Amino acid sequence: MKIAKLLSCIAVLLFAASIGFARTGFVEVRGERFYVGDAPYFFVGANYWHGSLLGREKDEHRGVERLRSELDLLKRLGITNLRVLAGAEGEGLLNGITRVGPPLQPAKGKFDEGALKSLDLLLAEMRKRDMRAVVYLSNNWEWSGGFQQYLLWEKRIDPTLTTRKPSWDELRDTVKEFYTCSPCIAAYQTQAAKVISRRNSITRVEYVNDPTIMAWEIANEPRPMRPAANDAYVKCLKETAALIRTLDPKHLITIGHEGYIGTESVELFEKVHADKNIDYLTIHIWPKNWGWLADNDLEKALKNAEHETRKYINANLAVAHKLGKPLVIEEFGFPRDGRSFASDSATSLRDKYFSLILSKLGTSKNGTVAGVNFWAFAGSGRAANADFIWKAGDDYTGDPPMEEQGLNSVFDTDRTTLALLKKAARRAKRL
Repeated sequence: MKIAKLLSCIAVLLFAASIGFARTGFVEVRGERFYVGDAPYFFVGANYWHGSLLGREKDEHRGVERLRSELDLLKRLGITNLRVLAGAEGEGLLNGITRVGPPLQPAKGKFDEGALKSLDLLLAEMRKRDMRAVVYLSNNWEWSGGFQQYLLWEKRIDPTLTTRKPSWDELRDTVKEFYTCSPCIAAYQTQAAKVISRRNSITRVEYVNDPTIMAWEIANEPRPMRPAANDAYVKCLKETAALIRTLDPKHLITIGHEGYIGTESVELFEKVHADKNIDYLTIHIWPKNWGWLADNDLEKALKNAEHETRKYINANLAVAHKLGKPLVIEEFGFPRDGRSFASDSATSLRDKYFSLILSKLGTSKNGTVAGVNFWAFAGSGRAANADFIWKAGDDYTGDPPMEEQGLNSVFDTDRTTLALLKKAARRAKRL
């Protein structure tokens, strides 16, 4: 009887271990590398921001099954690091764009438990597959509400910006106000604390104790927007990073930066990443958005993009090396052949560009590119409309609503791209 009871207890403990301790530990930074335990951790990952929203689809069963199927595919490919959105702020139009959602914070200080449970679901499913998440806590851009929504709640900006698209200069003048709006920052930090301090309703594991989360990211691409905001920008990032560290001393913290293009200054990029609470640097690379694909012939334009990309990586990597921290290329994308948005169009030029980025993974004498996350994994999502513009209720494809769905999407049928990523993931594992 005693032996049977002992065996029963052992079985229970083994089951608990398989559920609760499937992970080998938290990701740590030692010098310019990531480590898990004593093993260096390099990764090929994906941007999958909409993963936290799939549990909120109108057809919930369809959304959950899509999530599980796509995570299974990513796992088979070896792509186990996913950059995801914690949740959107506000709802409806902003800058004339329909925001993604349903939102985490539909009104100031009011949080939707359903949105939090959807994030729980994503993290629980990732935990089952031994995947890791980088969770960004807000957004510089309007497509998920972000900083502009906090300014709207405080009546600090023109309310007509909900329905009309501002010029680039007006947008810069608008968003820079976030960094001098104390109640805006406080409301954002309340949301960040709400997420970080949560206990997963499915696994019952507190987020702060869950190694599935690799890092908290202050926001997606937070920019000062205008040089006049630089000092307030530095102060906001510093105070937010210190708050996150206080709430959660176990996980890594990063900013979510684009690199020096985002600050318009190498010196400012270095300054914000020198903070003791910022564990690693990130850069994003957007050849189309940054004018590197000006030639109408995309094949000729590719050569210029490759040249500019090498320069950009090297310049930002030099900053990381100087600070003695790892660097992650956490966003990069390239159009499909012929600048098509169709899911059945070729990706030969994109594959060449991805090959360049993926080749940078590893340690060199000039620093360490410790991870890469392509933009973006669309999985089975497809554009629903002839103009490829997203409307509420359509599949998420990874391209935000103000861009054509398919512009930078990597679909589950993009065999050559997926094969390339799989090969790179195997190499990352060997590193």
